Amino acid sequence: MTTNTSSFDLIVFGATSFVGQITCRYIAEKYTSSDLKWAIAGRSQSKLDALKRELKLPDLPLLIADASEQSSIDALAKQAQVVIATVGPYDLYGEAMVKACVEQGCDYVDLTGEPQWIHAMLNKYEAQAKDTGARIVHCCGFDSIPSDLGVFFLQQHAQTQLGSACSQVHTRVKAMKGGASGGTVASMINVIKQASGNPQLRKLLANPYALCPEGHGFKAYQSNLSHAKFDELTQTWIAPFIMASINTRVVHRSNALLNKQYTEHFLYDEAMQTGRGTKGSIGGWLMTAGLTGLMLGAAIPPTRWLLENTILPKPGEGPSPEEQRNGFFDFRIYGHLDHSSDKDTSKQIIVKVTGDRDPGYGSTAKMLTEAALCLHQDVSKDDIGGGFWTPASAMGNKLIDRLQANAGLTFEVL
Repeated sequence: MTTNTSSFDLIVFGATSFVGQITCRYIAEKYTSSDLKWAIAGRSQSKLDALKRELKLPDLPLLIADASEQSSIDALAKQAQVVIATVGPYDLYGEAMVKACVEQGCDYVDLTGEPQWIHAMLNKYEAQAKDTGARIVHCCGFDSIPSDLGVFFLQQHAQTQLGSACSQVHTRVKAMKGGASGGTVASMINVIKQASGNPQLRKLLANPYALCPEGHGFKAYQSNLSHAKFDELTQTWIAPFIMASINTRVVHRSNALLNKQYTEHFLYDEAMQTGRGTKGSIGGWLMTAGLTGLMLGAAIPPTRWLLENTILPKPGEGPSPEEQRNGFFDFRIYGHLDHSSDKDTSKQIIVKVTGDRDPGYGSTAKMLTEAALCLHQDVSKDDIGGGFWTPASAMGNKLIDRLQANAGLTFEVL
């Protein structure tokens, strides 16, 4: 195991990115009066200086590091106990920091939603991370904490209330309000661009167990909602949920890392509720058409250029502070025991997970920070050693407690 003799508990790398700035504001408001030693890092001295002035923290250390210069990233990782990385698309800019943290035995969290990149990082660095003690936890934002910890929370209560884990779990996004940022859009466009010309990547992205460890043994066929339909479970219309492609993979990896606590034949899916009756049907089909159009448009160079340059937000753009404050999300997670029907309430458990800010930014910044602090302050390396973990498998109840106490999330059994 590598001994990390760091200067800082926490470094925010990509501090001047859209979500990086929100994250820094949250840390400044919530933790400046504590004994937390933290710093901000990025490639632009002037932008870091401006952020420090905005935060009204004249003594806040700042570090210059560029994702294209490995030596500067290595120097940064040597100074941190845990790095929060907000520089995306991660497939283009993320590997240098993962590599550095793994080599230095430094813990790491990010908010990626790019399964193909996570798969590549697992292949390259997981074995070394186990040796050095570096704990790498991807997907610590809206992708995929509400889903991952929501299912973990449900399964714990299922064991208590029903006497067994639920082999079938369905997450439904009942309501959500928030805008997309240019960084998120850029990550999504990059995945579609790569997949459009790479059959092997398309096969990887279609595999529900793509992020599970080798030898996981899972063989259950997982459904993949591709169009609007009426949902017997909720008695509403549902449509594909754009985050399901990453969330489902993270949940299955958690099941594997938790020694199949959710059962070996665990079934899991996610969808967006669009309402009841004719209005819900129309909403579901419009959402399906919009997602299909975006995927097709992003796969074709001329329309991709048009989307990126005239319609979609650019990197650095995103919802306003007021929109972030007025945003929210409300997930309902339904668990069923083996062989039970959707209407058999004696063998069913329902969990509600909510957040009090714009899901992708206001809420994500809080989730990301609390995950980093949980890993650093609440989870010892004797309990969870080096390797690539998920939020549920690394932090579980400790992170749920933090999120409810500090970050405006709620987890409750209905």
